[in-house]
Amino acid sequence: MRGERVRRRELVLLSALVLLIVVGALSTPGFLTKANLIGLLGASAALALVVLAESLVVLTGQFDLSLESTVGLAPAVGALLVMPAASAGLGSQWPAVAGLLAVVAVGALIGFINGLLVVRLRLNACIATLAMLIVLRGMLVGATRGGTLLDLPPAFFAPATTMVFGLPLAVWLVAAVFAAAAWVLRYHRLGRAVYLIGGNPQAAHAAGIRVERITWSVFVLAGVLASVGGLIVTGYVGALNANQGNGMIFAVFAAAVLGGISLEGGRGTMLGALLGVLLLGVAQNLLTLAQVPLFWIQAIYGVIILGALMTARLTSRKGQN
Repeated sequence: MRGERVRRRELVLLSALVLLIVVGALSTPGFLTKANLIGLLGASAALALVVLAESLVVLTGQFDLSLESTVGLAPAVGALLVMPAASAGLGSQWPAVAGLLAVVAVGALIGFINGLLVVRLRLNACIATLAMLIVLRGMLVGATRGGTLLDLPPAFFAPATTMVFGLPLAVWLVAAVFAAAAWVLRYHRLGRAVYLIGGNPQAAHAAGIRVERITWSVFVLAGVLASVGGLIVTGYVGALNANQGNGMIFAVFAAAVLGGISLEGGRGTMLGALLGVLLLGVAQNLLTLAQVPLFWIQAIYGVIILGALMTARLTSRKGQN
């Protein structure tokens, strides 16, 4: 019964996505152009990775609000290690490859610290990761001196600018990562453990699942995914500023909840999350083409979250009856 509900929800999301594309094609002449569609997918790639990161954490019954700050700080640290002092860098002038590895390492470190706070010290996940968001945001502003880093090496732009079979490399990367995550969650025992941890942690303990280790590892993985997402944002924008990632968490939760990721943990699929990202990306693209102000788009995200939550609650009540 639960599987049927999940498939029905995904079918509804797919139908809504197709309907929105048709409406966009009929109402906005520039929507179906090749350049716009490629730009839409490229712009959605970073959001998709962060949504995947948040979805995995939420599936374990936890939250990570600091991901949006990881999107900014991780690539900033890598860039500062590579850039010369004359370009506002640290002067260490690491090779570009080492800088990219540093980006991933910073994301993993942030995830490790979040896991330490939530899993080992048992702090409230929302409050602890909100505090981390503020700390990391302050560190980003301090590291960039509140300005913009422009003289970045070409390697930092590669995921967003390198074209493979007509699409940015970032799009193929997102497709591969989502496919891998979907396969693990559905067919691997680790994926089944993640669902059980989020749905019933006591039962997971009783079944011999290492709840703390897996949850902690998911936080680390989420930090890595967010750091790569930040790298894609940097390449897409062509620079790195002190506000990178700011406010992104609203779109992340909107896409995840819209895609059927339960905020109570233990329920949701990667296909649903990806459809949520695409649906949100198409909607934002249409609103942008229609020159709707950004603050209205943010308000729409809030409405989407509330609507999806109420729909999920009504659906679960009908299922219980």
